[in-house]
Amino acid sequence: MALNDFLPRIARPSRYLGGELGSIRKNPGQVEVTFALAFPDVYEVGMSHLGFAILYHALNSVKWIAAERVYAPWPDLEKELRKAAEPLPSLESERPLGRFDIVGFTLQYELSYTNIVTMLDLSGIPRRRDARTEGDPLVVVGGPCAFNPEPLADFIDCAVIGDAEEAVIELCEAVRASKATGESRSALLERLASIEGVYVPAFFEVRHFDDGRIEAIRPLHRGYDKVRRRFLADLESAPYPTDPIVPFMNTVHDRVAVEIARGCTRGCRFCQAGYIYRPVRERSPERIAEIIEKSLGASGYEEVSLLSLSTGDYGCIEPLLKGLMARYAEEKVAVSFPSLRVGSLTPGLMEEIKKVRKTGFTLAPEAGTERLRQVINKGITEEDLLETTRAAFTLGWRIIKLYFMIGLPTETEEDLDAIVELSAQVKRTGKGTSGGADVNTSVSTFVPKPHTPFQWEAQIAMEETLRRQEKLRNALRQKKLRLKWHDARLSALEGVFARGDRRLGAVLEAAVDLGCRFDGWADHFDYERWQEAFSRCGIDPAWYLRERAEEEILPWDHIDCGLPKEYLLAERRRSRSGAYTPDCRTEACSGCGVCDFEELRMRLVEHGEVPLPERPEEQPLPGDEERYKVRLRLRKSGKARFVGHLEFMTLFHRAVRRAGLPVRFSAGFHPAPRISFPDALPTGVESDAEIIDLELYRPWGARETVEALNHELPEGFCALEGAALHWKTPSPSVSIGETVYRVTLPTPAPPGLAERLREFLAQQEVPVQREKGRQVQRLDLRAGVVDLALEDGAMILTLAKGSPVFLAAHLLQVSPEEARNLGIRKVGVVFR
Repeated sequence: MALNDFLPRIARPSRYLGGELGSIRKNPGQVEVTFALAFPDVYEVGMSHLGFAILYHALNSVKWIAAERVYAPWPDLEKELRKAAEPLPSLESERPLGRFDIVGFTLQYELSYTNIVTMLDLSGIPRRRDARTEGDPLVVVGGPCAFNPEPLADFIDCAVIGDAEEAVIELCEAVRASKATGESRSALLERLASIEGVYVPAFFEVRHFDDGRIEAIRPLHRGYDKVRRRFLADLESAPYPTDPIVPFMNTVHDRVAVEIARGCTRGCRFCQAGYIYRPVRERSPERIAEIIEKSLGASGYEEVSLLSLSTGDYGCIEPLLKGLMARYAEEKVAVSFPSLRVGSLTPGLMEEIKKVRKTGFTLAPEAGTERLRQVINKGITEEDLLETTRAAFTLGWRIIKLYFMIGLPTETEEDLDAIVELSAQVKRTGKGTSGGADVNTSVSTFVPKPHTPFQWEAQIAMEETLRRQEKLRNALRQKKLRLKWHDARLSALEGVFARGDRRLGAVLEAAVDLGCRFDGWADHFDYERWQEAFSRCGIDPAWYLRERAEEEILPWDHIDCGLPKEYLLAERRRSRSGAYTPDCRTEACSGCGVCDFEELRMRLVEHGEVPLPERPEEQPLPGDEERYKVRLRLRKSGKARFVGHLEFMTLFHRAVRRAGLPVRFSAGFHPAPRISFPDALPTGVESDAEIIDLELYRPWGARETVEALNHELPEGFCALEGAALHWKTPSPSVSIGETVYRVTLPTPAPPGLAERLREFLAQQEVPVQREKGRQVQRLDLRAGVVDLALEDGAMILTLAKGSPVFLAAHLLQVSPEEARNLGIRKVGVVFR
C-alpha cells in the first residue's frame, strides 16, 4: 500500500504529503549516501525547527548525499501503518527508513524519546544497537539532549556532540568510504570514533554501585576516553538555507527564521544552552540581510524572525531592526524576534519592537527576589524590570507576560511570595496608561541540566511542585492575576531523563511497549503507564531527582562540552554566596575555558548602519490606486487534494508574493491581500475548477499571471487559464451558482444505481445523520442537489451547495472514506 491509501482516513493528511516548495528529491542513480533526517515529533513542530532545516540544506548541498525528512506519525497514522504492516517512509521519496544508510534523530526534548523508539519499530529497524546487522541503517542522534545521550545509549550507534554542520558531512564521508571498502559495522564505528565530536556508546563500558551510582565509565579503545564537543568556529561562512521548504500546512513558526548569532555569555547558571553553545558568534548584518532577501523571495513568507539565545544582545540590533522594518514595510512583511532580555531593552529598541509586537510583551525575571536572581546570575534588578514594563505599557502594550521558575536552588517561601508581589508591581506600572494593563504570570519547575553549574542540584519532588503551584495560584488570584504552570508530572519525567543513565533504556523500552507516545503533549501523556514502566524495571524515578555529590561520577562525564568541570563547580559555589559572574561580551573574561582566542573565540559585529537591498517600487495607498481584476481557474490534483482549504489559501497567497504580482491590500490595522476564493473544497477531492480572483493595482495580463503563478505553485497545483474582468465583478463565492463533480464508480457498478438516483431526485427531503467530533449533526442531503446522472463509468453530481463526499457515500452506500478513495473530482462550475 502507498501512503496515499491511508490519507483519507487520518487527521491532517497534509502532514505527510511531501513535495513542498523547496523540498529536494534527488536522482537515486547519482547518490552514494542516503540520510533520513528524523524529527521525533509531528510535522508542524519539526518544520519549525531551524537546526533541522540547516542540516537538510547542508547535506543536500553535497552532490552524492540525499537527505530526506521523516516526522513522528500521529497515533492515527501509526495505527494504519501497523494494521497494514507498512514501514514508516520518508516524505521526499517514500523510501522506508530501514533502507537508508543513516537515520539521524534530533534530540530537542527529553520527552520525545518514546517517539524515537516507536519510529524505529515502525521502520523495522531493531531497537537496540547490538541487535542490528550489516544491512541496518546507522542510527545517529544530535542536538542539545545529545550532551547526555546515556538514556538512549542502547538504541543509538553514535551521537554528534555540538555544532553539526561540518560533522554530519564528515560522518557521511566515513559511511561512503566504509561502503566502498565493504567494511563491517564494527569497523565503521571505529572510523566514526575518529571524527571530532562523534560519540560511540559501544566504546564505553559503564559500571554501577549497588545503590545505582556510577562506579566507573571505562573507555574500551585506547585514546578514546572523552568526546569533545564539535565547534563551528565562524558562523559567517557556515551553510545556511535561503530556499526554505514552504509547508502546505500552518506550522508552529510559520516564517523566515534567521539565526543572527549563536551562543550566549550571560552566564545564567540554570541555562544549559548558555554553556553548551559558547562562545558567542554573530553573523554580519550584510550576511543577515542577504539571507532574508533571498529567503523572502523564495518562500513568500510575510514575517521574518531574528533568532538567537538573546537577540537583544546582538551587536547592532537597533540599526538592523530599524533597517529591516523600513526595507520591508511596503511589502507588508513583519520583523520580530522572540527572545527579549530586560538588560538589553533600550528605549530605541522598544520603539522598534512596538511597531510589530502589539499584543503580548514577554519577559523572564526567573526569580522573584534580588537574592535569588543573584544566585542564578540573572543579572537584572527589580528596578530594571519595572522600568522596562513601565515603558512597555506607556508605549501601548496591554499585556505583559512574566516567566518564573520554582524550585531553584536555595528558594524559600519568601522567594515564592516575591513572585506574587513582583507580578503585582508590574501591573501597577501600567496604571494610568491608555487601554488598561494586564499581567500573565507563568511558572515552570526548575530541571537541573547537564553541563551547567546546577547539574549537581536536587529537583523538587512532584508533590512539592504541586504545593508551590497551588500557593502561587491562590495568592495571585487574590490580586486578580492569573497563573499558568507546567504539568508537574511532565517536569518530573523530564528531570529523570535529563540526568539519566543507561539503566533508563529498559524503562524507555517498557514505556513504549505500554503505549507511551508524544509524552510532551498533555492530551497524550499517560503518567500511570510510566509508573508501570518504572515498576517493571525496579527503578525509582525519584532517585534521579536527588542532589549529586560533587565527587560523584556523572553519567555524562565522558562528554566534554568545552567547559572544564572545575569551572562549573566554581560557579556553583559562587552561586551560594550570590557572587556575580560578569558577561565577557562587555566585561572581563570569566575564564570559562571554551576559547583558544585564535580560531575559537567570540566573533562580534561592530555597531553601525546596516546595508540593505534596494526597496521595490512603492505601492499606492489603499483607495488611491487603480483597480484591475484577473480571474483564474486552477487545478488541484494528486496528493494536493489532501491540502485543506485554509492551507490552500495560505499556499496561494505565498505563491502570489513569490511571483511578484501587484496585488492590492486592504486598509486597516492588519492589511490583507485582496484575493477571493470559492467555497471550500472538501479535503480529498480533486478539482479542475478552483476559481480565484486577484485584485491588482496596475494592469497585468491574464496570460502573464498564469505563467508567473505556475512557476511558483508547488506540485499538484496548476493555473489552467485566466481572464481579465471588471474590478466590480462579484467574488467567486457569489458568482458561482452550481458546481459539477465527477465520481468514479467502483467496478462493477452497484446494481440498481440508476433507479436509486431517480428515487433520490424524486424526494423532497433526504434526512441523514453525520458524526462530527463528538456531536451528531442532522443534514438534508436533498437540499442543494440540482441533478444526478450516470456517464461513462462515473456519477455526475450537480450541486448548488453541499458536500459531494457525503452525497456520493449515501448514493453508493459506502463510507465517506471509501467514497473519497473512489476518486471525486470537481470538473466545472456554472456562473449565475
